[in-house]
Amino acid sequence: MDEKNWTVVTEFLLLGFGDLNDFRILTFIILLIIHITALSGNILVISLIAAKKSLHCPMYFFLSQLSLSEIMFTTDIVPTMLRLVLEGGGKVSVFQCILQFYLSAVPTIAQCLLLAVMSFDRHVAICRPLHYAIIITFSRQIQMITVCWLLGFSLSIIIYVFLRKLTFCHHTIIDHFFCDIAPLVQLACSDTSSVELVTALLAYPIILSPFLFIVVSYISILQTVLKIPSNIGRQKAFSTCSSHLTSVCLYYGTLSSIYIFPLKDKFIYANKGLTLLYVLVTPLFNPLIYSLRNQDIRRVIYTFVQTLQVGRK
Repeated sequence: MDEKNWTVVTEFLLLGFGDLNDFRILTFIILLIIHITALSGNILVISLIAAKKSLHCPMYFFLSQLSLSEIMFTTDIVPTMLRLVLEGGGKVSVFQCILQFYLSAVPTIAQCLLLAVMSFDRHVAICRPLHYAIIITFSRQIQMITVCWLLGFSLSIIIYVFLRKLTFCHHTIIDHFFCDIAPLVQLACSDTSSVELVTALLAYPIILSPFLFIVVSYISILQTVLKIPSNIGRQKAFSTCSSHLTSVCLYYGTLSSIYIFPLKDKFIYANKGLTLLYVLVTPLFNPLIYSLRNQDIRRVIYTFVQTLQVGRK
């Protein structure tokens, strides 16, 4: 195509969920309630861990960072999604669209790495309990968390820079409720090979490598747990990992369905449903998983509720 005939696009039309007719307000209310609940749950987890000395240990420190990544991710995507539901679609500038992708990519990459760090923490706690305090020191915790966030910001900014170099023309419609990298690349009129190469070299390894590390860690954990002679000891060891393992399965299950094994274009509504699960339900479930299946957090919540009840009396 002759570049002189291009009409440069400055904004996109996000279709969202289309015209929901009479269900628009109901859908908006349901999504808003889920978002507020997920946001409140993650803020509560961070607040409890920060306020209670009994939760000042590596496992909960990493959990607070996981909740922070969930908050960053949902606050980037959900407000736009709610606006699209009310308006039946809406326009967004090219700059805002690419920026939204960047701000969603940062916590996505960070969360993959944080889940790997948490699996390493559980591996050391179960497989090398006598060396735990020596290996998982406070300085090492800070180092691991810093690496997770630095990689999230740095790798995302590299992809962002390459996306900003793309030229968009003619086609302006994105049949989704947020700006993801796949539709941006599809709409570009300029050469996209550099973006695709950078994404393949950076994004996919940074998503798959932590997952492989988690699998290897849990194989080692399972081997160690099976050697424990008592049933009570095995159950106690498994209970310390169950919440994290559930989060890993939920997170990577939805993430792989969207990015690694995506459905074809004709299943666009199924893709939107999976993405909605990833954007709203996963951040909602993580606080519930850790609060319902973790005795320490349940104990702190129970004490907090009891204190409020006594204060009212």
